Amino acid sequence: MQHQQNQGQQFQRSEQVPPQMNHGGHELFDAHEAISGLVGGMEQYMLYEQHIQDPELKSMLQRHQSFLTQLYNTIVETLKTGQDPTVKTQVYEMTESNDVLFGMQPTQPKTPAQSVQDINDQCISGFMMAALKSSASSFTMTALETTNPVLRRVFADSIPNLIEMAYEVFLYQNRKHYYQVPQLKQEDMHQYMNAFAPVQGGTTMH
Repeated sequence: MQHQQNQGQQFQRSEQVPPQMNHGGHELFDAHEAISGLVGGMEQYMLYEQHIQDPELKSMLQRHQSFLTQLYNTIVETLKTGQDPTVKTQVYEMTESNDVLFGMQPTQPKTPAQSVQDINDQCISGFMMAALKSSASSFTMTALETTNPVLRRVFADSIPNLIEMAYEVFLYQNRKHYYQVPQLKQEDMHQYMNAFAPVQGGTTMH
């Protein structure tokens, strides 16, 4: 009985620990990985900037850099304190329109660049997309494992911003014909669109 009581005393509720210690093990591992991935993306952005030819893409990259730097500072502060950060999670506002070009046009088969001189705006926009998608994925996994309510909310609220930035890159790529969007035949599209029907009777709770 005494042994069981001693075991029970090892548990602590989150309100019993100081805010800066209100973190679980899984949370710290995942947060460390997510932050490291964000840092990697920010450092890659810094490398890409000098190779960009299109001023529009360079402007987008610089907006992303500025936003991600503030996001990084907010996450790091929250991780250290376990409390509300000085600067709360911001909302990223993209400048691209939502217009998407549908259809395919013939292009030359792509091969990996063989020198730094071969790295062009198409490559760089693809690198930006990959970094943002990676962070969106790791932030999602981290938010699902985070026990500290403030840090969890910072990670969760940041995911839509990463998605918005990635969507902005996609729209740029699409407009430049770097990212082509095929469509199904109309009858195939309708079949997929109508493959599911709503449940009858609404959402009555029992």
